[in-house]
Amino acid sequence: MASLSFNNVIKRYGSGKTAAQVLHGVNAEIADHEFIVIVGPSGCGKSTLLRMVAGLEEISDGQISIGGKVVNDLEPSERDIAMVFQNYALYPHMTVYDNMAYGLKIAKVPKDEIKTRVDKAAKILELGLLLARKPRDLSGGQRQRVAMGRAIVRQPQVFLFDEPLSNLDAKLRVQTRLEIQKLHRELGITSLFVTHDQVEAMTLAQRMMVMNAGRMEQFGTPEEVYNRPATTFVASFMGSPPMNLLRQGPNADFGGKPGAILGIRPEHLTVGATGWKVVVDTIEMLGAERLLYCRLGDEFLIVRTDESLSLAPEIGATLHVTPRPDRLHWFDAATGKRL
Repeated sequence: MASLSFNNVIKRYGSGKTAAQVLHGVNAEIADHEFIVIVGPSGCGKSTLLRMVAGLEEISDGQISIGGKVVNDLEPSERDIAMVFQNYALYPHMTVYDNMAYGLKIAKVPKDEIKTRVDKAAKILELGLLLARKPRDLSGGQRQRVAMGRAIVRQPQVFLFDEPLSNLDAKLRVQTRLEIQKLHRELGITSLFVTHDQVEAMTLAQRMMVMNAGRMEQFGTPEEVYNRPATTFVASFMGSPPMNLLRQGPNADFGGKPGAILGIRPEHLTVGATGWKVVVDTIEMLGAERLLYCRLGDEFLIVRTDESLSLAPEIGATLHVTPRPDRLHWFDAATGKRL
Protein backbone atom coordinates (compact mmCIF):
# COMPACT_ATOMS: atom_id res chain seq x y z
CA MET A 1 0.00 0.00 0.00
CA ALA A 2 1.27 3.45 -0.85
CA SER A 3 0.58 7.09 -1.51
CA LEU A 4 0.09 8.34 -5.06
CA SER A 5 1.21 11.69 -6.47
CA PHE A 6 0.45 13.59 -9.69
CA ASN A 7 2.86 16.44 -10.40
CA ASN A 8 1.84 18.60 -13.40
CA VAL A 9 0.93 15.49 -15.41
CA ILE A 10 0.42 16.21 -19.13
CA LYS A 11 -0.58 13.92 -21.98
CA ARG A 12 -0.15 14.74 -25.68
CA TYR A 13 -0.78 12.66 -28.77
CA GLY A 14 1.46 13.45 -31.72
CA SER A 15 4.28 15.97 -31.78
CA GLY A 16 5.08 19.50 -32.89
CA LYS A 17 2.33 21.85 -34.02
CA THR A 18 -0.05 18.98 -34.73
CA ALA A 19 0.16 17.57 -31.19
CA ALA A 20 -3.18 17.20 -29.42
CA GLN A 21 -2.97 17.76 -25.67
CA VAL A 22 -5.61 15.80 -23.75
CA LEU A 23 -4.41 16.29 -20.15
CA HIS A 24 -3.43 19.76 -19.00
CA GLY A 25 -1.24 19.63 -15.92
CA VAL A 26 -2.98 17.45 -13.31
CA ASN A 27 -1.75 17.97 -9.74
CA ALA A 28 -2.97 15.89 -6.80
CA GLU A 29 -1.65 14.20 -3.66
CA ILE A 30 -3.40 10.96 -2.65
CA ALA A 31 -2.67 9.53 0.78
CA ASP A 32 -2.02 5.91 1.62
CA HIS A 33 -5.32 3.97 2.12
CA GLU A 34 -7.47 6.60 0.33
CA PHE A 35 -10.27 5.69 -2.07
CA ILE A 36 -10.28 8.32 -4.84
CA VAL A 37 -12.87 8.54 -7.61
CA ILE A 38 -12.02 10.23 -10.91
CA VAL A 39 -15.32 11.38 -12.40
CA GLY A 40 -16.28 13.28 -15.52
CA PRO A 41 -18.04 13.00 -18.88
CA SER A 42 -16.83 10.81 -21.74
CA GLY A 43 -13.66 12.17 -23.32
CA CYS A 44 -12.54 14.24 -20.32
CA GLY A 45 -9.28 12.28 -19.86
CA LYS A 46 -10.12 10.26 -16.74
CA SER A 47 -9.34 6.82 -18.21
CA THR A 48 -6.22 8.21 -19.88
CA LEU A 49 -4.98 9.41 -16.47
CA LEU A 50 -5.69 5.99 -14.94
CA ARG A 51 -3.87 4.21 -17.77
CA MET A 52 -0.87 6.49 -17.24
CA VAL A 53 -0.74 5.35 -13.60
CA ALA A 54 -0.90 1.75 -14.82
CA GLY A 55 1.85 2.29 -17.38
CA LEU A 56 -0.42 1.56 -20.33
CA GLU A 57 -0.06 5.16 -21.62
CA GLU A 58 3.17 7.14 -21.79
CA ILE A 59 3.48 10.31 -19.70
CA SER A 60 4.24 13.27 -21.97
CA ASP A 61 5.34 15.59 -19.16
CA GLY A 62 5.27 15.81 -15.38
CA GLN A 63 5.66 12.98 -12.88
CA ILE A 64 3.57 10.21 -11.35
CA SER A 65 4.88 8.71 -8.10
CA ILE A 66 3.73 5.61 -6.24
CA GLY A 67 4.95 5.27 -2.66
CA GLY A 68 7.33 8.19 -3.21
CA LYS A 69 8.97 6.52 -6.25
CA VAL A 70 8.66 8.12 -9.70
CA VAL A 71 7.19 5.51 -12.05
CA ASN A 72 7.29 7.39 -15.37
CA ASP A 73 9.75 4.99 -16.95
CA LEU A 74 8.72 1.77 -15.20
CA GLU A 75 6.96 -1.07 -17.01
CA PRO A 76 3.43 -1.92 -15.81
CA SER A 77 4.71 -5.11 -14.18
CA GLU A 78 7.20 -3.07 -12.12
CA ARG A 79 4.66 -0.64 -10.64
CA ASP A 80 3.02 -3.02 -8.14
CA ILE A 81 -0.52 -2.12 -9.16
CA ALA A 82 -3.59 -4.23 -9.98
CA MET A 83 -6.28 -3.14 -12.44
CA VAL A 84 -9.95 -4.11 -12.71
CA PHE A 85 -11.34 -3.51 -16.20
CA GLN A 86 -14.80 -2.71 -17.49
CA ASN A 87 -15.08 -5.95 -19.47
CA TYR A 88 -13.83 -8.35 -16.71
CA ALA A 89 -11.14 -9.81 -19.06
CA LEU A 90 -11.48 -13.34 -17.66
CA TYR A 91 -10.04 -16.41 -19.36
CA PRO A 92 -13.14 -18.33 -20.57
CA HIS A 93 -11.46 -21.77 -20.51
CA MET A 94 -10.24 -21.44 -16.91
CA THR A 95 -12.14 -21.97 -13.67
CA VAL A 96 -12.72 -19.13 -11.23
CA TYR A 97 -9.86 -20.46 -9.10
CA ASP A 98 -7.45 -20.58 -12.04
CA ASN A 99 -8.46 -17.11 -13.23
CA MET A 100 -7.66 -15.70 -9.81
CA ALA A 101 -4.46 -17.71 -9.44
CA TYR A 102 -3.03 -17.23 -12.94
CA GLY A 103 -1.02 -14.06 -12.28
CA LEU A 104 0.53 -15.59 -9.18
CA LYS A 105 1.50 -18.73 -11.10
CA ILE A 106 3.23 -16.61 -13.73
CA ALA A 107 5.08 -14.81 -10.91
CA LYS A 108 6.15 -18.26 -9.62
CA VAL A 109 4.50 -17.81 -6.23
CA PRO A 110 4.52 -21.14 -4.30
CA LYS A 111 1.36 -23.25 -4.67
CA ASP A 112 0.52 -23.15 -0.96
CA GLU A 113 0.76 -19.35 -0.93
CA ILE A 114 -1.42 -19.14 -4.05
CA LYS A 115 -4.10 -21.29 -2.42
CA THR A 116 -4.00 -19.22 0.76
CA ARG A 117 -4.38 -15.95 -1.16
CA VAL A 118 -7.14 -17.23 -3.47
CA ASP A 119 -9.12 -18.74 -0.59
CA LYS A 120 -8.86 -15.49 1.38
CA ALA A 121 -10.01 -13.38 -1.57
CA ALA A 122 -12.83 -15.83 -2.32
CA LYS A 123 -14.04 -15.56 1.26
CA ILE A 124 -14.02 -11.76 1.17
CA LEU A 125 -15.96 -11.71 -2.11
CA GLU A 126 -18.23 -14.68 -1.27
CA LEU A 127 -16.89 -16.73 -4.19
CA GLY A 128 -16.05 -19.85 -2.21
CA LEU A 129 -18.78 -21.97 -3.78
CA LEU A 130 -17.96 -20.80 -7.32
CA LEU A 131 -14.24 -21.61 -7.54
CA ALA A 132 -14.76 -24.66 -9.79
CA ARG A 133 -17.05 -22.86 -12.27
CA LYS A 134 -16.12 -21.37 -15.63
CA PRO A 135 -16.93 -17.70 -16.41
CA ARG A 136 -19.79 -18.72 -18.73
CA ASP A 137 -21.59 -20.21 -15.71
CA LEU A 138 -21.48 -16.92 -13.75
CA SER A 139 -23.69 -13.84 -13.69
CA GLY A 140 -22.28 -10.43 -14.61
CA GLY A 141 -21.93 -9.47 -10.96
CA GLN A 142 -20.13 -12.71 -10.15
CA ARG A 143 -17.71 -12.22 -13.05
CA GLN A 144 -16.91 -8.73 -11.80
CA ARG A 145 -16.21 -10.13 -8.34
CA VAL A 146 -13.83 -12.67 -9.89
CA ALA A 147 -12.03 -9.82 -11.66
CA MET A 148 -11.73 -8.02 -8.31
CA GLY A 149 -10.53 -11.23 -6.68
CA ARG A 150 -7.80 -11.60 -9.29
CA ALA A 151 -6.63 -8.10 -8.34
CA ILE A 152 -6.83 -8.76 -4.58
CA VAL A 153 -4.59 -11.84 -4.66
CA ARG A 154 -1.82 -9.73 -6.17
CA GLN A 155 -1.64 -7.75 -2.89
CA PRO A 156 -0.68 -4.59 -4.80
CA GLN A 157 0.22 -1.13 -3.54
CA VAL A 158 -2.59 0.47 -5.58
CA PHE A 159 -5.91 -0.72 -7.03
CA LEU A 160 -7.06 0.82 -10.33
CA PHE A 161 -10.74 0.44 -11.33
CA ASP A 162 -11.64 1.44 -14.90
CA GLU A 163 -15.45 1.85 -14.97
CA PRO A 164 -15.92 -1.68 -13.58
CA LEU A 165 -19.69 -1.36 -13.03
CA SER A 166 -20.79 0.00 -16.39
CA ASN A 167 -21.73 -3.43 -17.80
CA LEU A 168 -23.99 -4.31 -14.86
CA ASP A 169 -27.70 -3.67 -14.54
CA ALA A 170 -28.97 -1.09 -12.05
CA LYS A 171 -29.57 -3.50 -9.16
CA LEU A 172 -26.19 -5.20 -9.56
CA ARG A 173 -24.44 -1.83 -9.73
CA VAL A 174 -25.79 -0.91 -6.30
CA GLN A 175 -24.87 -4.32 -4.88
CA THR A 176 -21.36 -4.25 -6.32
CA ARG A 177 -20.82 -0.66 -5.07
CA LEU A 178 -21.52 -1.92 -1.56
CA GLU A 179 -19.10 -4.82 -2.07
CA ILE A 180 -16.35 -2.43 -3.23
CA GLN A 181 -16.91 -0.23 -0.17
CA LYS A 182 -16.69 -3.28 2.09
CA LEU A 183 -13.59 -4.48 0.24
CA HIS A 184 -11.81 -1.17 0.79
CA ARG A 185 -12.71 -1.12 4.49
CA GLU A 186 -11.23 -4.60 4.93
CA LEU A 187 -8.08 -4.20 2.81
CA GLY A 188 -7.40 -0.45 3.01
CA ILE A 189 -5.47 -0.47 -0.27
CA THR A 190 -5.03 2.91 -1.99
CA SER A 191 -7.55 2.95 -4.85
CA LEU A 192 -8.36 4.97 -7.96
CA PHE A 193 -11.83 4.41 -9.40
CA VAL A 194 -12.85 5.90 -12.76
CA THR A 195 -16.50 6.51 -13.60
CA HIS A 196 -18.75 8.86 -15.56
CA ASP A 197 -21.60 8.18 -13.11
CA GLN A 198 -21.83 10.94 -10.51
CA VAL A 199 -23.97 8.75 -8.20
CA GLU A 200 -21.16 6.15 -8.11
CA ALA A 201 -18.69 8.94 -7.44
CA MET A 202 -20.71 10.42 -4.56
CA THR A 203 -21.36 7.08 -2.87
CA LEU A 204 -17.88 5.53 -3.22
CA ALA A 205 -15.39 8.37 -2.91
CA GLN A 206 -13.54 9.50 0.16
CA ARG A 207 -12.36 12.29 -2.14
CA MET A 208 -13.16 12.84 -5.80
CA MET A 209 -11.35 14.38 -8.73
CA VAL A 210 -13.83 16.05 -11.10
CA MET A 211 -12.40 16.19 -14.64
CA ASN A 212 -13.51 18.29 -17.60
CA ALA A 213 -11.78 18.54 -20.98
CA GLY A 214 -8.48 17.25 -19.60
CA ARG A 215 -8.44 19.54 -16.56
CA MET A 216 -9.10 18.84 -12.92
CA GLU A 217 -11.95 21.21 -12.01
CA GLN A 218 -12.13 20.26 -8.32
CA PHE A 219 -10.58 17.80 -5.87
CA GLY A 220 -12.35 17.29 -2.57
CA THR A 221 -14.74 15.21 -0.49
CA PRO A 222 -18.21 14.48 -1.90
CA GLU A 223 -19.66 16.95 0.60
CA GLU A 224 -17.26 19.71 -0.48
CA VAL A 225 -17.89 19.11 -4.17
CA TYR A 226 -21.67 19.00 -3.79
CA ASN A 227 -22.08 21.85 -1.31
CA ARG A 228 -19.38 24.20 -2.62
CA PRO A 229 -18.77 23.45 -6.32
CA ALA A 230 -15.68 25.26 -7.59
CA THR A 231 -17.08 25.97 -11.07
CA THR A 232 -20.33 26.01 -13.01
CA PHE A 233 -19.23 22.76 -14.67
CA VAL A 234 -18.95 20.99 -11.31
CA ALA A 235 -22.24 22.51 -10.18
CA SER A 236 -24.07 21.22 -13.25
CA PHE A 237 -22.33 17.82 -13.46
CA MET A 238 -22.45 16.73 -9.80
CA GLY A 239 -26.00 16.25 -8.62
CA SER A 240 -29.08 14.58 -10.02
CA PRO A 241 -30.91 16.66 -11.04
CA PRO A 242 -28.16 19.28 -11.55
CA MET A 243 -27.92 22.67 -9.91
CA ASN A 244 -29.98 25.45 -11.48
CA LEU A 245 -27.73 28.11 -13.01
CA LEU A 246 -29.50 31.42 -13.68
CA ARG A 247 -27.85 34.15 -15.71
CA GLN A 248 -30.47 36.85 -15.42
CA GLY A 249 -33.88 37.66 -13.94
CA PRO A 250 -33.82 37.07 -10.17
CA ASN A 251 -30.12 37.74 -9.56
CA ALA A 252 -30.69 41.33 -8.47
CA ASP A 253 -33.18 40.20 -5.83
CA PHE A 254 -30.40 38.42 -3.94
CA GLY A 255 -27.53 40.85 -4.31
CA GLY A 256 -26.34 39.60 -7.66
CA LYS A 257 -23.79 41.57 -9.66
CA PRO A 258 -23.44 42.10 -13.39
CA GLY A 259 -21.56 39.20 -14.93
CA ALA A 260 -22.53 36.79 -12.12
CA ILE A 261 -24.42 33.50 -12.35
CA LEU A 262 -26.73 32.45 -9.54
CA GLY A 263 -26.73 28.75 -8.62
CA ILE A 264 -29.39 27.02 -6.53
CA ARG A 265 -30.03 23.29 -6.11
CA PRO A 266 -33.56 22.00 -6.82
CA GLU A 267 -34.03 20.80 -3.23
CA HIS A 268 -33.31 24.29 -1.90
CA LEU A 269 -36.35 25.84 -3.59
CA THR A 270 -39.60 26.04 -1.64
CA VAL A 271 -43.05 26.28 -3.20
CA GLY A 272 -45.16 28.91 -1.43
CA ALA A 273 -47.46 31.91 -1.74
CA THR A 274 -44.70 34.35 -2.70
CA GLY A 275 -41.38 34.32 -4.54
CA TRP A 276 -40.32 33.84 -8.14
CA LYS A 277 -43.23 33.20 -10.48
CA VAL A 278 -42.65 30.06 -12.55
CA VAL A 279 -44.73 28.03 -15.01
CA VAL A 280 -44.64 24.22 -14.77
CA ASP A 281 -43.49 22.67 -18.07
CA THR A 282 -42.98 19.00 -17.17
CA ILE A 283 -43.36 16.82 -14.07
CA GLU A 284 -41.38 13.69 -13.18
CA MET A 285 -42.97 11.47 -10.53
CA LEU A 286 -40.28 9.63 -8.55
CA GLY A 287 -42.30 7.98 -5.82
CA ALA A 288 -41.78 9.97 -2.63
CA GLU A 289 -40.78 13.09 -4.56
CA ARG A 290 -41.50 15.01 -7.74
CA LEU A 291 -39.27 17.03 -10.03
CA LEU A 292 -40.95 20.09 -11.49
CA TYR A 293 -39.33 21.44 -14.65
CA CYS A 294 -40.39 25.07 -14.83
CA ARG A 295 -39.92 28.21 -16.90
CA LEU A 296 -38.69 31.34 -15.15
CA GLY A 297 -38.88 34.00 -17.84
CA ASP A 298 -36.46 32.85 -20.53
CA GLU A 299 -34.69 30.38 -18.26
CA PHE A 300 -35.47 26.91 -16.94
CA LEU A 301 -35.66 25.97 -13.27
CA ILE A 302 -35.90 22.53 -11.64
CA VAL A 303 -37.75 22.29 -8.34
CA ARG A 304 -37.68 19.19 -6.14
CA THR A 305 -40.78 18.62 -4.01
CA ASP A 306 -42.02 15.72 -1.86
CA GLU A 307 -45.34 14.26 -0.80
CA SER A 308 -45.71 16.96 1.87
CA LEU A 309 -46.79 19.36 -0.89
CA SER A 310 -50.53 19.52 -0.18
CA LEU A 311 -51.67 19.71 -3.80
CA ALA A 312 -49.75 18.22 -6.71
CA PRO A 313 -49.25 20.89 -9.38
CA GLU A 314 -50.37 20.36 -12.95
CA ILE A 315 -48.52 21.03 -16.19
CA GLY A 316 -49.08 24.65 -17.17
CA ALA A 317 -49.76 25.76 -13.59
CA THR A 318 -48.18 28.95 -12.23
CA LEU A 319 -46.30 28.57 -8.94
CA HIS A 320 -44.23 30.76 -6.65
CA VAL A 321 -40.89 29.42 -5.42
CA THR A 322 -38.38 30.87 -2.99
CA PRO A 323 -34.71 29.84 -2.69
CA ARG A 324 -33.05 29.35 0.68
CA PRO A 325 -30.83 32.42 1.16
CA ASP A 326 -28.11 30.33 2.85
CA ARG A 327 -27.90 28.00 -0.14
CA LEU A 328 -27.15 30.48 -2.92
CA HIS A 329 -24.02 30.02 -5.04
CA TRP A 330 -22.39 32.74 -7.16
CA PHE A 331 -20.13 32.13 -10.16
CA ASP A 332 -18.26 34.42 -12.53
CA ALA A 333 -20.09 34.35 -15.87
CA ALA A 334 -16.87 34.79 -17.87
CA THR A 335 -14.70 32.12 -16.17
CA GLY A 336 -17.33 29.90 -14.57
CA LYS A 337 -15.35 29.97 -11.30
CA ARG A 338 -16.92 30.30 -7.89
CA LEU A 339 -17.00 33.86 -6.53
